[in-house]
Amino acid sequence: MRHRVKSKRIGRNKAHLSAMLRNLTTSIVLFEKVKTTKAKANAVKPIVEKMIVDAKTMTLPLVMKKLKSYLKDDNAVKKVTEDLAKRYKDRPSGFVRLIPIGYRPGDSAPMVQIELV
Repeated sequence: MRHRVKSKRIGRNKAHLSAMLRNLTTSIVLFEKVKTTKAKANAVKPIVEKMIVDAKTMTLPLVMKKLKSYLKDDNAVKKVTEDLAKRYKDRPSGFVRLIPIGYRPGDSAPMVQIELV
């Protein structure tokens, strides 16, 4: 039973899931707009939002250490701390938007565009 389990596995084992979410988070931060499936977007949305909130509220050395341990690219860490934290300083939440774009032709998976507001 899945009592009190908040995360979704999306049909992957733990190592594959964590690597996929780290890569997708890094891509969203760097490119600000990514097309992916709805399930993956729903899984990565809280991670991106939490990173931006941490960058806004925590001190710089602490947040740099935390982001470097999760994100794959140093440019992504720099962008979150310098650009995104300043851009969203007056916005309390809701930094990520999901826009439905239809279904994938091969398997009819619902696709969305996840982007930073």
